[in-house]
Amino acid sequence: MSRASQVVEKVSAHPYVVSRRDICQGSPVIRGSRLRVIDVAIEYDRLGYTPDQILDAHPHINLAEVHDALSYYYENQKKLDEHLKKNLSKVSQIRKRYPSKVNH
Repeated sequence: MSRASQVVEKVSAHPYVVSRRDICQGSPVIRGSRLRVIDVAIEYDRLGYTPDQILDAHPHINLAEVHDALSYYYENQKKLDEHLKKNLSKVSQIRKRYPSKVNH
């Protein structure tokens, strides 16, 4: 296997959470999916979804994975929130530079 084809997966104390550069730009996700931990946290913490409602929205995951993602989020909240804030700022800048043509 060449170095270019190797995939590095960061393993954490959370069995259902992984970070890989080739999936969601390295953002922590639920193993076997592209569902980011930060998205689960937003649905739970900001939108007020229950774990069961999160499962309804994402039927490809299970309850243990939801709880593991939330645990990972709260253990790394500052870092993940800073990353989210940075990305939202970038989106805002792009929207200002390229206004929607749909609303005109």
